[in-house]
Amino acid sequence: MKDNRYSESDVTIQPVKIAARNVQVYYGDSHAIRDVDIDIADKTVTAFIGPSGCGKSTFLRCINRMNDTIDAARVTGDIRIDGEDIYDKRVDPVQLRAKVGMVFQKPNPFPKSIYDNVAYGPRIHGLARNKADLDDIVEQALRRGAIWNEVKDRLHAPGTGLSGGQQQRLCIARAVATEPEVLLMDEPCSALDPIATAQVEELIDELRQNYSVVIVTHSMQQAARVSQKTAFFHLGNLVEFGDTDDIFTRPQDPRTESYITGRIG
Repeated sequence: MKDNRYSESDVTIQPVKIAARNVQVYYGDSHAIRDVDIDIADKTVTAFIGPSGCGKSTFLRCINRMNDTIDAARVTGDIRIDGEDIYDKRVDPVQLRAKVGMVFQKPNPFPKSIYDNVAYGPRIHGLARNKADLDDIVEQALRRGAIWNEVKDRLHAPGTGLSGGQQQRLCIARAVATEPEVLLMDEPCSALDPIATAQVEELIDELRQNYSVVIVTHSMQQAARVSQKTAFFHLGNLVEFGDTDDIFTRPQDPRTESYITGRIG
């Protein structure tokens, strides 16, 4: 595996945010993920690519313990964020998910107002001392979600009334409202039209200034556009991980080359 650094065009070497070693995931008797070792850098977009069912979303869900919600799932190995073992029995998964935000494939705003969608997380985690604090958190999150100017005059309208692309940016704003350090995105553009996709991709590029962003995408073009690092998964294995430019132009493993060129997938 290559060392964890940007391509030559980026001068900054970012520290490791997420370190995974020997990660295995089982669903009952099925061995879904095998022997995953990866270091994911801070303030970087890392893309997980690979054919459907290859394990990329399963591994993504290990990073905020979403697999805990599946009775048959079992995760072994070691995953650390800033050196802390996130599967330690003393770690509260709810608190972990405040630190590790998640945006899903299909926009899923709560059946609440735009304001209450964003305020929900800060409220339950006690991040605001008063209404003025909460107002400020909501505004900042909507700005980070690149949707403030579109919704600032209708904050009490239902979030479900927004367009698909706006709903997804609202969900991103909701995810960043708890001041996470990591942002996970599971195919965040697959339900969106090309214009909304471009808006979300532009937003992802801005978000990496503040977060370690990990995105699962079925679109190799999207991975090439938004990420600095790319991991290729195949049949539950992490086949190759490195600078995005290298993965797409100089892959080391023949399976990666076969996927990139469309021979498998």
